Amino acid sequence: SADGNLSLDSIPMGMPMSDPTAWATAMNNLGMAPMGMTGQPLLPDFDTALGMMTGIPPINPMMPGLGIVPPPIPPDMPAVKEIIHCKSCTPFPPNPHLPPPATRERPPGCKTVFVGGLPENGTEQIIMEVFEQCGEVIAIRSAGGWLEPEAGPWSCLSTLSSLPGYRIRLGSSTDKKDTGRLHVDFAQARDDLYEWECKQRMLAREERHRRQLEEERFRPPSPPPVVHYSDHECSVVAEKLKDDTKFLEAIQTLLTWIERGEVNRRTANNFYSMIQSANSHVRRLVNEKAAHEKEMEEAKEKFKLALSGILVQFEQIVAVYHSASKQKAWDHFTKAQRKNISVWCKQAEEIRNIHNDELMGIRREEEMEMSDEEIEDPPEMKEPEESALVSQVEALKEENDSLRCQLDAYRNEVELLKQEQGKASRDEDTTKEQQLKLLQQALQGMQKHLLKVQDEYKKREAELEKVKEDKLKVEALLENLKEQESSSSRVCTCSQERECPAEKTLGNSPVKSEREVLLVGIISTFLHVHPFGASIEYICSYLQRLDSKICTAEVEVLMTRLQNTFRQELSGVGASLEKRWKFCGFDGLKMT
Repeated sequence: SADGNLSLDSIPMGMPMSDPTAWATAMNNLGMAPMGMTGQPLLPDFDTALGMMTGIPPINPMMPGLGIVPPPIPPDMPAVKEIIHCKSCTPFPPNPHLPPPATRERPPGCKTVFVGGLPENGTEQIIMEVFEQCGEVIAIRSAGGWLEPEAGPWSCLSTLSSLPGYRIRLGSSTDKKDTGRLHVDFAQARDDLYEWECKQRMLAREERHRRQLEEERFRPPSPPPVVHYSDHECSVVAEKLKDDTKFLEAIQTLLTWIERGEVNRRTANNFYSMIQSANSHVRRLVNEKAAHEKEMEEAKEKFKLALSGILVQFEQIVAVYHSASKQKAWDHFTKAQRKNISVWCKQAEEIRNIHNDELMGIRREEEMEMSDEEIEDPPEMKEPEESALVSQVEALKEENDSLRCQLDAYRNEVELLKQEQGKASRDEDTTKEQQLKLLQQALQGMQKHLLKVQDEYKKREAELEKVKEDKLKVEALLENLKEQESSSSRVCTCSQERECPAEKTLGNSPVKSEREVLLVGIISTFLHVHPFGASIEYICSYLQRLDSKICTAEVEVLMTRLQNTFRQELSGVGASLEKRWKFCGFDGLKMT
């Protein structure tokens, strides 16, 4: 059965019902009144106090619950154990009023039970008959007076757990050697535990293997190995460094080579050229970043313009709702239509205010960014600052005009409300007063905002005037400096004409301008601290830090003209051959 109790109809009868004496003896031993199958008493003079189990009322075989007419069992009623009929023995259930015998919990993987309290004349065949109803019995072995049935997976463990406490009797004998009280409990068998542990370890290995396969499936593929350094691979990597699409792969290869220690005297020039190519990629990245920033600014400007257009449309829609709420048109609408118009008007005003706040926030952020730029910019950048102030002033003017228009509109609405207040009915007086208060509060807020804007406008104008004055002062200083330079150049030319009149008759000087003179001085100083010379790219990279407009061709032509000051030499052997410029001004001074 589902609850683990066996009913009589599912148990084969161990003895024929035609033997009234055996049946009466079994009922007498249980303390039951011997009854026939028809309900007739077999022993009319039966005393219930003479049985083995007293206190049990007489049982009629025709009663429900004995397999003939099964009655419905209440869910809260405890299970009643029944007699188990076998061929050679009969196990009787224990007294239901007694507490159940204590048993241990089933150990992990246990397939072996201890059985005690067997009759002295009991055999393995009797044990097989009793325990075959619980499952297939594999083996029975004796363990110090206990019989241990070793079974496979029990098909009905609930039936096995209900056997403790049963009284067993062999046949119809009443001898003590033929009776006993069963004690059934789970055994702590080492074989079962070892088998269970082996199975658990096998399951754990399978789980680990499954997890490893899962991790390997989701693990990203390892990067390809970096090739070893060679002249051919070096030329390939140098070409890849110049390609934007392959730059990342090439720079990783270069980094790996440097970390491996591939740089030596023979390969230093090749590595320097690759590092120089990587440095030139920095400019491309900076230009790319500037292009992205420009696109972002353009997108911000488009968003701001679109938001301004949406805000203008919202203003028009709100104006339509306000005009429809006036007395001339309002009286012609029904109550439902008026309600819808009021709700729509409130919604439109809320959305308009949200968009207006968003637009104002964008403008504030722009103003803050501009103020930060003003703080960061040096005093030399006066003209961009002036243009920024002019644009801010224009924006404030536009905002001031729009606020004035809104203020006029609010004033007109207030005046219209005041005119219509006398004509409105008494029911609408409260709503009109509330609207009037709201409009007055809005008007006060707009006035305060307008005053703030006017104050800010005045401050900006004062700043603009101050910038203009500073600009005039700077221009005056520049003019004075130019005049001083021109006067000093005249004095120098006069002194040179007096001291060296013969040099004036010579041909044109190789240095044609003051800028070239400055370049010659800087290059001479740079090469003086580099006694072994430097390449033209190295010299130009140094000069471009001072002025980004300097080009390599201009510097090389200038140095070629001054042969007594600079000298070009070849250094290196084979593939590492390189042109270097050296300073020879002291030797040239002796020669001239």
